[in-house]
Amino acid sequence: MLLSQRIRARSSRIGAVCVAMLVFTGLLVATPGTAEATPNWRYTMVAFSNTSARHMDVYQSADASRFRPLRFGAYRPPSGVVRDPSIFHGADGWYYVTYTTGQNTIGFARSRDRVNWAFMHNYPVPLCCAFLPGTGDGKGVFGSSSGPLSFGSAGSSDGPSLSPFTTKAWAPEFFVEGGRVNIILSMSTGGGFVPYVMTALEPGLRLWSPPVPILGLGADHIDTTVVKAGSTYHAFTKNERKKVIEHAVATSLTGPYRFVPMRSFGRFVEGMALVKLPNGNWRMYVDAYKQRRYFYSDSSDGLSSWSSAKELPGLSGSVRHFGVIREPA
Repeated sequence: MLLSQRIRARSSRIGAVCVAMLVFTGLLVATPGTAEATPNWRYTMVAFSNTSARHMDVYQSADASRFRPLRFGAYRPPSGVVRDPSIFHGADGWYYVTYTTGQNTIGFARSRDRVNWAFMHNYPVPLCCAFLPGTGDGKGVFGSSSGPLSFGSAGSSDGPSLSPFTTKAWAPEFFVEGGRVNIILSMSTGGGFVPYVMTALEPGLRLWSPPVPILGLGADHIDTTVVKAGSTYHAFTKNERKKVIEHAVATSLTGPYRFVPMRSFGRFVEGMALVKLPNGNWRMYVDAYKQRRYFYSDSSDGLSSWSSAKELPGLSGSVRHFGVIREPA
């Protein structure tokens, strides 16, 4: 009996040691894999196309360059167009887009799944632009930009508009910071576009603060988008006279901004959208609308310098001025 007990005890100890070794080996195998695991990301793009501005298409990508269709015609507003859409994912779980309606309003829609979208409302943008330099359209009182009476509702071409009535509200762009939802948009009373900021006053995005002009950018700037890196706000905007992209920086969202050197992507470019990549670099998308081609460029030094532009594979020549966000897959 004693011998058999000793054999059974020894077998138990050997079994326990084997189990422990297997567990330890499993940890050795599993630990590197766990440590090296990285989160998966997805990029959602909302865009209108060269063929139609009356519906919005939705695309998805895992690498921010190769996008595949999620749904064509995912959203159609009840009237008007859906140009220049911008998207963000709210803390309430809804995805929201805002877009150019083609009038003096901006549109809003929302979705739970990025595929099925529902119209929310059109927001009539309040008065803007009166007495700001460079906002006139040159028509004057009697439809002339010359003579002593050339100070009509729109002023002179390089002078101030004398009218406060917004005629165009274009290219609205979400900028969300600390839970506060802002929209950057380009507004005009008939002459040059002026970049403005409005802030949501309630979660339903129906009430907004009065538009505040972004200081330092000036008139004749459109398609302005802002991102924040560290404590610096970076505005990328299209100079409407030169048809080029410019870069300005500030310590506040509303400025004052100062212009800094910017890599040239040629003329007749607009519709900038920026997204931060998982490695900390920034990616900018640029609509070369005259060529009907879309490009992207990366910055690895905090938005100061940019790589040579590469054509967006698959979608170049189809998509127009789009919005894009990154989030965990």
